[in-house]
Amino acid sequence: MSTAKETKKNSIIENSLKLFSQKGFYNTTIPDIAKSMKMSVGNMYNYFSSKEELAKYAIKYSTNILASQLREINHMEISSKEKIFLFAKMYFENVKNSPEVIEYFLRVYLSNREVFKQGCEGFLCVGEFVTEVMLLLDEGAQNKEFRDQEFFPAFSMIMGSLGGFAFLSGEAVLDKDIMEYSDAIADNIYRALKYDE
Repeated sequence: MSTAKETKKNSIIENSLKLFSQKGFYNTTIPDIAKSMKMSVGNMYNYFSSKEELAKYAIKYSTNILASQLREINHMEISSKEKIFLFAKMYFENVKNSPEVIEYFLRVYLSNREVFKQGCEGFLCVGEFVTEVMLLLDEGAQNKEFRDQEFFPAFSMIMGSLGGFAFLSGEAVLDKDIMEYSDAIADNIYRALKYDE
């Protein structure tokens, strides 16, 4: 695919992430997205054959942003504990600067699973991100910084903490800026994962 088409496709995804997050999946139409892009509806269909196809591209796009950021952290020569702190900070920076990326995951992907049944079963569309979390946990366990435990409880503990906080931020119930909670949340996650002598 040409880079111009790829760039256009990505800006359609970025616009649709905002609209889906604000209005919900079912209340957002292809004409709404086309209008936000100043494009014709017909032209939209040159990029995505349906709203469902766009939704699937959007979840891959948004979680791949997180995956590439976590990949950078995973490649750093620092302790697993420091990686958890950096990961929390990175995640909350996304919540603050690109809320639609996280909101889309929390409000659209997780609550409209029927839309993602075909082609996004299980972790198919979020695989890159899940892999990076797995690598982070595995390395921590090998270093004896984290205790050895099953993946899903550890994964849900990390993402439950971060996602729950992102949700609270989205609901505007936090009494301070979300970044001010980053270290405290990272510390809670680390304590839940750490290897006990």
